[in-house]
Amino acid sequence: MHLSKALKLSIVVTFFMVFSAIMAAAQQYVILRADYGYKDKRVDVTERLREVARQNPTFRMGNSTFNIDPAHGHVKTLRIFARDERGNSRTFEYREGSTVDGAQFSGWGSGSWNSGGYGVGGGYNGGGDEGEYVILHAEYGTERNHVDVTRRLQELARADRTFRMGNSTFGVDPDPGHIKMLRIYAQGNGGRRMFEFREGSTVDGAQFRGWGRGDWGQEGWNGGWEGGGGGDGDEGQFVILHAEYGTNRRHVDVTNRLRELAQSDRSFRMGNSTFGVDPDEGHVKTLRIWARGPNGSQRMFEYREGSTVDGAQFRGWGRGEWGREGWNGRWEDDDDRQ
Repeated sequence: MHLSKALKLSIVVTFFMVFSAIMAAAQQYVILRADYGYKDKRVDVTERLREVARQNPTFRMGNSTFNIDPAHGHVKTLRIFARDERGNSRTFEYREGSTVDGAQFSGWGSGSWNSGGYGVGGGYNGGGDEGEYVILHAEYGTERNHVDVTRRLQELARADRTFRMGNSTFGVDPDPGHIKMLRIYAQGNGGRRMFEFREGSTVDGAQFRGWGRGDWGQEGWNGGWEGGGGGDGDEGQFVILHAEYGTNRRHVDVTNRLRELAQSDRSFRMGNSTFGVDPDEGHVKTLRIWARGPNGSQRMFEYREGSTVDGAQFRGWGRGEWGREGWNGRWEDDDDRQ
């Protein structure tokens, strides 16, 4: 017995309505922010996730997605912090290499989330009270010349969820001719932490509690540019001694070139063009960085050609003042390798 055309059409329409209802129910969370990393070694990837979401309804996620590896040698996770229409918060966590499906997030394809106003009855209320860290103080400049910008940052936070930062933002150039940094010192459950933003980058207040109210930074600050007073300074615990690039049979000293790169970039993708040399043509090269840890022991960090180098774990990375005390080791000194 054959179904009539009308019945077939009715089944199709019913299926479509049910499918649409399921999809609508799935898209009930609005993204507040996102970070990527391992344990406390994490980076804010909210803006990058927005770019990816506009291009892909689903995507396979890893270091190449976010162009950074915040914790070499560890399996990272992507955490998406979201809130439903009733104001309930939820964290979605995805293991490195897994697939992220944006179907359950409202505004995924347009990347229009985390742009203000979501709460009960319609949107995020802009209070910015969902963050993990409370701001204590903010400075802008370089190590040798920097100024207190806490009050100005409060004004900016009240006006904008995110903003692009530079001299014009703070109305001052504390060290002309040099690249400046904004350093925000904050208190979290795990202690103090320093967040660093390079001149020209975007500052997103999503991770700071009470950001939009701007009622933080009133309790005084006894630290310094390095984040004294108990902060971990986000400066890393290893001091670089020396760097080589190549293979076991052919390698060259790239300490000075690495210093130049560090002063320009917090992280960078590395290869022959980075160092201006191919020490062993036709073979995959590695960058080896030898460093001293807090207990005085030496450690070697190894990066495969084409991978991303992140200076977050090295003390004084951006200043480039390391690697001047001489080095009497060898390429084969790899007993304690990352």
